[in-house]
Amino acid sequence: MESVLVVKSIHVLTASITILLFILRYSWMILESDLLQKKWVKVVPHINDTLLLICAILLSIQIEQYPFIHPWLSVKVAMLLLYIFSGVIALRQGGSKRVRVSAGLFAIVVFSLIASIAVTKSPIGIFSLLG
Repeated sequence: MESVLVVKSIHVLTASITILLFILRYSWMILESDLLQKKWVKVVPHINDTLLLICAILLSIQIEQYPFIHPWLSVKVAMLLLYIFSGVIALRQGGSKRVRVSAGLFAIVVFSLIASIAVTKSPIGIFSLLG
């Protein structure tokens, strides 16, 4: 049980760092800051996200809940792919600034939904608390 708490704590910490780094880079993109070109800005998020993914896999194994078997985890994984896709558009691939800003806002909303799904263990996340 202690191992699960450690892995879960690291998972939550790295998820928090992920969204904070995304918001920082997103803000710099909006401001057209040269800070986006710093080496640490290109490296640290990938290291953190790798640790986040490793913890997610370990946690899934430890609690014996798996995507495509448990609906809440299936939705969480699907939403993760949507977050990654919208984040790439926001920070790299969006043609116009308007598209990039919109994609970034969408990514933040999707991340929030992922977090609510994780907390509620419901495929509809925060919306499960409304009914």
